Amino acid sequence: MSERRRFKQTTTLEVRLAEEATRLRAKAALLPPGATREELLRKARQAETGSHMSEWLRSPGLQPPK
Repeated sequence: MSERRRFKQTTTLEVRLAEEATRLRAKAALLPPGATREELLRKARQAETGSHMSEWLRSPGLQPPK
């Protein structure tokens, strides 16, 4: 059985998701209105939501979102 390769992340999940959301929004801004653009914006919103959820889960006390 071969060993799995391990990869050490250099940035936090929150930062990577926020960067992905920014990249997707910039890409969507270059497209005309349509299904492709809406799909990119939906993925950007999902990445932002994931980033916020991860921050919330890591926070001390787990305060509910406002």
